[in-house]
Amino acid sequence: MFIVKVPGINGNGETIGCSKAGNAILEALKEIHSNESGKPIDVKLLDLEEIHLDNSKVKEANELIYQNALETFEMKPKTVFLGGDHSVSFSLGKAFLDYCNENGKEPCLIVFDSNPNCTTSREKEKPTNKEWLRALIEKGFPSENVLLVGVRNCNPEELVFLNKNKIKMINLNQITENIDDTCDTIMEFSSGKELYVSIDVSVVDPAFAPAATHSEIGGLTSRQLVYLISRINKIRNLKAVDLVEINSEKDKQHNMLTTKLGAKILSEFL
Repeated sequence: MFIVKVPGINGNGETIGCSKAGNAILEALKEIHSNESGKPIDVKLLDLEEIHLDNSKVKEANELIYQNALETFEMKPKTVFLGGDHSVSFSLGKAFLDYCNENGKEPCLIVFDSNPNCTTSREKEKPTNKEWLRALIEKGFPSENVLLVGVRNCNPEELVFLNKNKIKMINLNQITENIDDTCDTIMEFSSGKELYVSIDVSVVDPAFAPAATHSEIGGLTSRQLVYLISRINKIRNLKAVDLVEINSEKDKQHNMLTTKLGAKILSEFL
């Protein structure tokens, strides 16, 4: 597994603490000696890279993320990208789309999030963390191959966009009623496609992730997310994962609980 730190932020000043999350997650990973599959973890042996970004130059940062990600998709069989806020998923997703198109693969995107991030894209070349998915779809990502998991707060504008583009969703009640059925649905949805999974830690209830950039009551438990991840990690066509919106600066007030969850999530993909 290749791990790339992507400390990009474009959240209108609300996500500054996310730029340090990659290093904080890797530091917390040192306390996890093995994942739940029994695989030993030694941070010193990980295949690591960082995309060095100047977040004051958002357009240039997005281009750098795109170029590095496109090269990574060509060279590496499976990658985890550590954000950063969710705006990085636009450039990562665009690179993934272009990689799939160039290699005759059908792209599939599964997003774990409390919000759909489909507000109007005022700047399609550098969308914020609240606009990235809409911008990516407007750039050509097939909306029929997008699945949202755990969304529980959409504004009216986003609902219109989601319905117009027939974007599929799995809500929290479906997950809590039968989590294994949810896993089966995800596997069926991604079958035969090249899979990218984007995980915004706000999909988890703030009781378990208090330092998510944006919190929404009524989310997944950390145990539920770890189980879902363990099932997703068995999907053979999983190409990439991103993990975003962990505010490691804010997390200092919470015993680094959210960062530790990020490390736990990362460990399950190793």
